Amino acid sequence: MKDISDINDIRLFVDDFYAKVRRDELIGPVFLQAIPSDWQPHLDKMYAFWNAVLFGVAGFKGNPFSKHAPLDIWQDHFDRWLVLFGETIDKYFEGPVAEDAKNRAGIMAEMFLVRLGTLSGGANKVVV
Repeated sequence: MKDISDINDIRLFVDDFYAKVRRDELIGPVFLQAIPSDWQPHLDKMYAFWNAVLFGVAGFKGNPFSKHAPLDIWQDHFDRWLVLFGETIDKYFEGPVAEDAKNRAGIMAEMFLVRLGTLSGGANKVVV
């Protein structure tokens, strides 16, 4: 196996990961409620996001937390998301960038959980 090295590798793991997410009995319904039909805009945003995170390539615009804050998501959702993410990365890649992707996913999940826990007054306080 090789390491994650470019946007094509990112497309591969993002596409496979979100296919798993859509089929998952715990987190699938949450995602399908938020994105009921056309997934391509979300996938395109995720390609740009991971390209920026892993390789510093400009192009991602957005506030990921504001999109997640209104969702009914808890620790078990993030745990499942991380398991699926790690399995997907490990299916295709090994190396420092692959490990960095999994580590950064864990950091993001932890940050989101902390921020969700500090919301008082509801998700409507989040600026989009």
